[in-house]
Amino acid sequence: MSDYLSVVYSEKTRPLTDYPEKLCKYLFRSFGMAERMSLLEAGCGRGEHLSHFKEIGLDVHGVDINEQAKQLQPGLPVSVTDVEANGLPFEGDSFDVVYSKSFIEHLRRPELYVEEAYRVLRPGGLFLTLVPDWEANYKIYFDDYTHRTPFTKNSLEDIYRIFGFDQVKVYKFRQLPVVWRYPGLNYLCAGLSPFIPVRTKNKFLRWSREIMLIGSGRKPLQQEIP
Repeated sequence: MSDYLSVVYSEKTRPLTDYPEKLCKYLFRSFGMAERMSLLEAGCGRGEHLSHFKEIGLDVHGVDINEQAKQLQPGLPVSVTDVEANGLPFEGDSFDVVYSKSFIEHLRRPELYVEEAYRVLRPGGLFLTLVPDWEANYKIYFDDYTHRTPFTKNSLEDIYRIFGFDQVKVYKFRQLPVVWRYPGLNYLCAGLSPFIPVRTKNKFLRWSREIMLIGSGRKPLQQEIP
């Protein structure tokens, strides 16, 4: 029997591209990261983002439920664990950034991960989440049968606030680097999206239609005393 990474994220199905590198650089700049900060990626998978964050200058660690994640990036520190069942295998106040992309929607109880992310972040640390926007992707959301918990802008904001994060911001995001440079192109993409087939194979057209959410929040510098 094959596993999730070898089927859904095989080189044939999803070949490696320069997109993860561009995204990591965008996030590094946009969220005020700095070299030598420590970053934990949950659901690191093939390790593409982890390796590029390391190249930028971050001190990286990854966790994944799949044993193959360690084999795919043998030079990176990756721990294999079920976050929902066992939490994150790190001491509290350990990281400057906790990051995930296309991870939290796979959890049955995402609140357990959010609570753990809060615990392992240092005061002032950044909790950064990229997740498919249910409103834009509902027709294809369950093409991935491991999707468990859809998120909207409102629900992502709520889970951040419920678990104590402040400076919470959530915005919609197209995975098109040209749109990051020229935000006005979002209007063109929005106009085209109703005419784009929901399962188009063309990446430019697909990413014009499909929208991610980027959620960010900070662990407060001072904790409330009960």
